[in-house]
Amino acid sequence: MSAPAATSTQPLVRIEAVHKHFGELQVLRGVDLEVAQGEVVCLLGPSGSGKSTLLRCINHIEAISAGRIQVGDEVIGYRQRGDRLHELSPRAIAVQRRTIGMVFQRFNLFPHRTVVQNVADGPILVRREPRAAAEQRATELLDRVGLAEKRDAYPRQLSGGQQQRVAIARALAMEPKLMLFDEPTSALDPELVGEVLDVMKDLARTGLTMIVVTHEIGFAREMADRVAFLDGGSIVELGPPGEVLVNPRQARTRAFLSRVL
Repeated sequence: MSAPAATSTQPLVRIEAVHKHFGELQVLRGVDLEVAQGEVVCLLGPSGSGKSTLLRCINHIEAISAGRIQVGDEVIGYRQRGDRLHELSPRAIAVQRRTIGMVFQRFNLFPHRTVVQNVADGPILVRREPRAAAEQRATELLDRVGLAEKRDAYPRQLSGGQQQRVAIARALAMEPKLMLFDEPTSALDPELVGEVLDVMKDLARTGLTMIVVTHEIGFAREMADRVAFLDGGSIVELGPPGEVLVNPRQARTRAFLSRVL
């Protein structure tokens, strides 16, 4: 895999000519995207357009087939030697992921651990933080997402929206410089969506860099700095939400929005 030449200045996230295929199925087709520090970028598009796959490639849950993804000073999943990229060991990739938080559609909480333990376990196990300090920080994060009173509850005792807010707190506990959200409200009952979006809006206002795969057009309109519309594994349109969502240039974007707005 060849590595493009580096430039002297770079955004927090740089995605260059990224392809991803599963066998003969081409899911991503030469995606290019840059995300600045503190920027919120929402990825929109129909099912199968490559949105979630792109997100999973950013933290190397899925290995890319070609191209390059860089977060900060690191090429994710690879080490550059000369003009070529060589895949890192699973251990080295795990170290890179410590600075990239991800919230999935499903909450993936440990059912046998309390809420505060679910949030504190990452810093304790990965960063060797003392339990008392990690649980104190976890309590502060639970308060931030409006769940401090649930610290000693178990996931089964929470609603779906509450579990997703715990999942957000768990990701924040690792102090990521980048947060990835993969349709975080899609598994929730409609009345629970707002409480999760409110937490995400609060994070966006603090200046946390976020890439969000979502069908919540209202959130994208209100909070995104830019919106990327994907179709067929490519970014069809990219720009401020006031342009892409209100006056899209591409017919494919207009057709998609006419069905979801």
